[in-house]
Amino acid sequence: MSNQSELHLTIGVNESLSPGKALLLGLQHVLAMDLYIAPIVLAGILSMTVSETAFFIQMTFFAAGCATLIQTGFGIRLPVMQGPSYVPIGALAAIGHSMGLATVFGSLLSGAVFITLLGWPFKMLGRIVRRFIPPLVGGTVIVVVGIALMPVALNGVYHAPGDIVHNCYVALAAAVALVALMIIGSRVTGAGTILRLTSVILAMAIGTLVGAYFGIVDFSPVTKAAWFSLPKIFPFGTPKFDLSASLTLIFIYLVVLVETTGTWFAVGAVTGQELDDKRLNGGAVGEGLGCLLGTLFGGTPVTGYSTNAGIIAVTGVASRWAIMGGGVVLMFLGLMPKLMNVIACIPGVVINGVFAVICVVIAMNGFRVVKGIKLDERNMLVIGLPVLLTLAAVLMPKELVNQLPELVRYLVASGIAVGAISAVVLNLILPENKE
Repeated sequence: MSNQSELHLTIGVNESLSPGKALLLGLQHVLAMDLYIAPIVLAGILSMTVSETAFFIQMTFFAAGCATLIQTGFGIRLPVMQGPSYVPIGALAAIGHSMGLATVFGSLLSGAVFITLLGWPFKMLGRIVRRFIPPLVGGTVIVVVGIALMPVALNGVYHAPGDIVHNCYVALAAAVALVALMIIGSRVTGAGTILRLTSVILAMAIGTLVGAYFGIVDFSPVTKAAWFSLPKIFPFGTPKFDLSASLTLIFIYLVVLVETTGTWFAVGAVTGQELDDKRLNGGAVGEGLGCLLGTLFGGTPVTGYSTNAGIIAVTGVASRWAIMGGGVVLMFLGLMPKLMNVIACIPGVVINGVFAVICVVIAMNGFRVVKGIKLDERNMLVIGLPVLLTLAAVLMPKELVNQLPELVRYLVASGIAVGAISAVVLNLILPENKE
């Protein structure tokens, strides 16, 4: 464990904070998360109405808050914020289109239970991580996530209702605004930090203003929405279980575990905390229970957010109580339908313009993980072939997809699962180069 002063931490992981300070610092983490993007994108693919989308976002916020309290309180016991994962989007969209939302949430339940069992009672995650998920594989999977989701963002712009030229203008305005704010935020001290933390919100506001100019913004549903509502259990109906869909989501959850493990290592490095098998298995339990709770309330699967490791490094505050304060803020926001309707009314082309840039950032973060690894011929194949196979899955013609077995069809719809599985397999079977 590293010394706290060497890591430039002003408040350690297990140091307590006053409730007011914890909530204020937690709000800072929430502002950096952009956790409304994933549910909006998925809701758009599933053709949800504005009110359904708002409720979906609302429950995603509430579930993420609950999951954060679980993970930070007694799961991995590190300052890890939980939020919706982008990884399951493709598979959930395919299952939702073919079998409906009830089967989506039934398959999510199966996957969440499986992940929980990996942590306890089987206590297998620590061994799995050390055997199957070295940095080479973990970084490659993150690259694959970013690349696989780029077509989702672009298709969300090209195939949106309305004038395609106007839609492209609006999406481009949002994307350019985000890039500009990111660059300014990274170069300007003081105010630049605020710009960086709020860059996604500001970019969507700019995109929405451009959308209003072209007449594609309608905030009328906001006036009808209530200010406060309580969560419901299984709001989208009683879950239905399908073997192929459930097996697909188990694969997807394993990929989510790879993704979130990368975040755990990032937080461990920033805070100087060792990630031993006990902690990794606790993290699996926290991840599984968080996803299980999210499914009960009608939210999306959750993962650890690496952006929060950056905030810890900037502020020097590593206290778990600050993160739990963020979890409480998320739960409170998840009880406010009117605010969620405001978010749901943001034009889809604005969301997807911003989402496209986020996909680039995700992919680049993956390359950052693997940059320290020697890129010999073997390792280049472990990185490059999964990217190729991911694109092969994402771009596969529907005529070919429809001829595949059901389980394979759902996995191909994700693209991410194809890339992740191939990265793990290639790393196992390709012989190491002799020095």
